[in-house]
Formats: sequence, structure tokens, C-alpha cells
Amino acid sequence: MFARLARREPVDDAALRAAVEESTRRSIERQLACGIDVGNNGEQPRESFFTYVQHRMSGFGGQSNRPIMRDIIAYPSFAELKLRDLSRTMVNLLAAPKAIGAVRHVDRAPIEAECADFSRLLAATGVGFREPFLTAASPGIIASAMMNEHYATYDAYVMAVAEALRIEYAHIVGAGFVLQVDCPDLAMERHTSYADRPLDEFLDYVDLNVTAINHAVHGLPPDRVRMHVCWGNYEGPHDCDVPLDELLPHLYAARVGALVLAMGNPRHEHEHKSLRRRPLPRSWLLVAGVIDTTTNYVEHPEVVADRLERAAGAVGDPHRVLAGTDCGFDTSAGLGEVAEEVVWKKLEALRAGADLATRRLF
Repeated sequence: MFARLARREPVDDAALRAAVEESTRRSIERQLACGIDVGNNGEQPRESFFTYVQHRMSGFGGQSNRPIMRDIIAYPSFAELKLRDLSRTMVNLLAAPKAIGAVRHVDRAPIEAECADFSRLLAATGVGFREPFLTAASPGIIASAMMNEHYATYDAYVMAVAEALRIEYAHIVGAGFVLQVDCPDLAMERHTSYADRPLDEFLDYVDLNVTAINHAVHGLPPDRVRMHVCWGNYEGPHDCDVPLDELLPHLYAARVGALVLAMGNPRHEHEHKSLRRRPLPRSWLLVAGVIDTTTNYVEHPEVVADRLERAAGAVGDPHRVLAGTDCGFDTSAGLGEVAEEVVWKKLEALRAGADLATRRLF
């Protein structure tokens, strides 16, 4: 149903609402059963982590022709394996809608319903999360992946998206949730739309997108906003990824209270060292990704604990570190890279590893 909705095909609204209700309830209950105490709604009401905005904002239509990540096309046999899965049963993020008119937020009902439903289903558990959060796409990933055919410049486009997102961001925080802004643009675009351009140009792009984030979160308490940065939530070589060392000084300009980083996958597990060289701002938390969300390996709790101890050592204070996953377990409906039963086992390992690290560190 979400794949059809993304293509603007007819969908039975009542059937979709019922499916979303049941899947959200299941996501919450299973997270709690795994011992997750900082949890969300599984993004179940959304077709993907960013194209959902086409149903809440004006100006989108047609289809983008998104560049494929450089590390995928560098290996033709891997590209054939990877790209053959872009069928009509999933939401294809390489063919997202594009901006063909002025982008404005025009329908508050979806975000209002999403927050109200999450609150209601949490209350129904009788337990709830110690800290519930909701995600929202960054201005930069929308402006980069939903390509521009309306605005004179990228700068004008991304700032228009930021202004539209202010409504979503403020409502999430006002409803009592922590806001997690998902920003793969701040790393992944280096080997996507900036693959053939100098690093300095990419870093200027990062600076602009951080400025757009700051505009969108203006007036919100920084400790209620977290910024998630990743190099693309997909299985791939990732040997074109920009080093974290290059990014951190630019990321630290964001008006947020925490940085959510992918640190559990084989390409970036070593980058806890970057946080020693370029320390987090003193008021920030680190949500350390210690579970890889693109493979069906189930991490051992000892591995999780070791990763957390290294992260705590790099930050210098274990009170400022939370255990997290590298990303979500899917970027769009229908992708399904990790089997559902394996997801829950991975989250159980996350909880067990966090408990083990807590005993050691405290």
C-alpha cells in the first residue's frame, strides 16, 4: 500500500490506517519486550524516512533522477545484485518526487495524527518508553534527494524546505517527544551528488544544510533535538565514505543536544578515535550506533559492550553516551534488508550489551 501511495496510485485509506495502527502497536510492544527504553513508533505511518513530506507539503510532483551512490556503481557485479531489487513492491528512493513548485507545509493533520496515535498506543502499554522520540527528515536530504526544478538555487530550495519543516519539528517537540533529525545528506552526499566535486565544495554544502537545520529548529530547546548523521543506510562497500574527522567541525555548528552516529558497521567502527581528536561540545550527548542495521548478523552483547566502552572513553564521560542502532532497520517500506525476527534479536543484544557496559563503566 505504501509503494502505491508513493506513486500516487489509489489506496484504500481505511485499510492503510488499520495496517498502520496494528504495525505501530506491534513495533512499540516489541521494542519494549526487547528492553528498549528510548524508543519510537517505528516510523510505521510513513512510506519512507523522507518522501512522506510529499503528502504534507505543496510543490512536489514528477520524478527525480537521483545519482546512484558511487561505491555501488564502482562494483558492477554488486550494483547488479543491489539494484535489481528496486521493484514495484517497495518505495524507490532513487526515483522520489521532485520540487516543481513552491514548497510549503499545507497539511498539519498527518503529523498531528502521528503524534496523537503514538501517545495513545504508548499509554495503552501501561509502561511506555523512558524517553520516546520521533524522527523527521532533514532539510538537506529532502532538497538533495527530491531534486529541484523550481527554485533558482539550491540555497533557496533548502531554506524553503527548512521553513516548511519548522511546523513538523515544533509539533513533535510540543507533543512531548524528542526530535531526531535524520541527516544522511551530511555524509552520504559526498559519494552521491558530490562524488566528482572537491571536498571543500561538499563541506560548504554541509555548512549550508546545517544552517537550514538551525533555521528549522529555531526556538526549540537544544536538549530536545538530536541530529542523526550517516553515510547511507545500505549494505555496500562504503569505501567512498567521507571520514568523520572531516565532518565533525562542521556538524558542531548545529543547535542540537546530541549527535547520533553510525559506529557499529565495519567501515566506521574505528571512528570513536575521531571524537578524541575533535571532542563533542560539552553540552552534547553521543548516541553511539553499536548495532549494524544492514546485515542479519546478531551482535554478541560483549561486542556491543566493547563498542560502548570505547565510545565512553572517547567522550570522556559515560553519562553522556546512549546505546543506539546505526540507523533504522529500513529506509523505505518494502526494502526489508534485515529479517524482522533478526531485528528483535539485534535489539535484545543491544539491551544486553548496554547493561554489560553499564556494569563495567559504573
